[in-house]
Amino acid sequence: MPNRRTFIGQCAKGAAGVAVSGLVSSRRIMGANDRVRFGIIGFGSRGKEIFQAAMRSPNAEAVAAADIYTRRLDEVKALVPSIKTYKDFRQLLDDKSVDAVLIATPQHQHALNFVPTIQAGKDVYQEKTMAFNPDHAKRMRKALEGSGRVVQVGIQMISGPGMKTVREYATPEHMGVITAIHTHHYRNAPYGGWTREIPADCDTSHVEWNSFQGEAAPHDFDPQRYMNWRFFWDYSGGNVFENMVHQVGYWHTVLNLKIPHAVTMTGANMLSPKMDPPDVMDVTMNHTTEKILFTWNSMFSNNYFGEGHDLLLGTKGTIIHDETDKPHYIPQAKGAKLSDANTGSTGGYAEATDTHMQNFFDCVRSRKTPNCPFEIGFRSAIACQMAVRSYREGRTVTWDEQKEDIV
Repeated sequence: MPNRRTFIGQCAKGAAGVAVSGLVSSRRIMGANDRVRFGIIGFGSRGKEIFQAAMRSPNAEAVAAADIYTRRLDEVKALVPSIKTYKDFRQLLDDKSVDAVLIATPQHQHALNFVPTIQAGKDVYQEKTMAFNPDHAKRMRKALEGSGRVVQVGIQMISGPGMKTVREYATPEHMGVITAIHTHHYRNAPYGGWTREIPADCDTSHVEWNSFQGEAAPHDFDPQRYMNWRFFWDYSGGNVFENMVHQVGYWHTVLNLKIPHAVTMTGANMLSPKMDPPDVMDVTMNHTTEKILFTWNSMFSNNYFGEGHDLLLGTKGTIIHDETDKPHYIPQAKGAKLSDANTGSTGGYAEATDTHMQNFFDCVRSRKTPNCPFEIGFRSAIACQMAVRSYREGRTVTWDEQKEDIV
């Protein structure tokens, strides 16, 4: 097995080769009803969910899968016996039959998969949080610029039916001046429900450990680090990257928010001693340009607010949006109550994933901009990165627009 330095060198060479092949190969022109042939990189728990959503999409065909763990390749073969499988994702990118790629690897790997995939001329459904740090975000943007590729970022509630209702009411006529957004994400589950058992075959004969580490600090093989990567700062942004990003991306889309000027995150690890990220936390994002204060509060020891409960607060009204995707508008009138609210359609995260995936495939055919484009992924990723940096450094951080960096 190659060491980490050799692996990264091979990645660079492979990406360069893929870039050349992507430039010289012509992409087939699709009609409105043409079948999209897709592959997936990363077939873990979320990978399985979006893979199955893709399989439910009309005129979409699963043709290839890549994962560094042989167990995952066996699992995808059980679903689609004819699928081609690869331990090296670059071999999947060399497959000219693949039109689009779903990327659902751990967060520290996103840019390392995304950049070569764009260079190979493939369209991308990129799971959130889109980028692990500002450098990764900028590398991804540079690869995308001028490529003509379609990118959908996996903040799926943006495609939910409630979005239409929220946008209808998030106007000066109904809301007046908006100065605050209060959001919550609550679970009463140890370690956020993320703990994964270690299979007997999770060892170096079945896992490409150097590939998994990528650009992270090198460690000897540890099955806990591989299976429970969400517990380690080297690979994860904790619940900020797992779930705050959904709510940030949603309201960035509704209000066209920019990257916050300043972010402060406080918290602690109360009941999850094996995990680096906190399990109780508060984030405050100051959007000075829009004069909006955006707060997010989360914990893994109470489920009062559920997995997504948001309040958009204006001088004329309030919008309530929660995980059911059934928004309510309450006018700021004397005696107005929730029962007086105008109500949208009931949806939910599961249904929204299917709709979000279908929107991606529709845009692969039409070449239109999808519901959650790269720019929303970029801004929401930076906001989340600012929160994590603030928590880890114990200070308020700001965004330098000129340097495009967290300071």
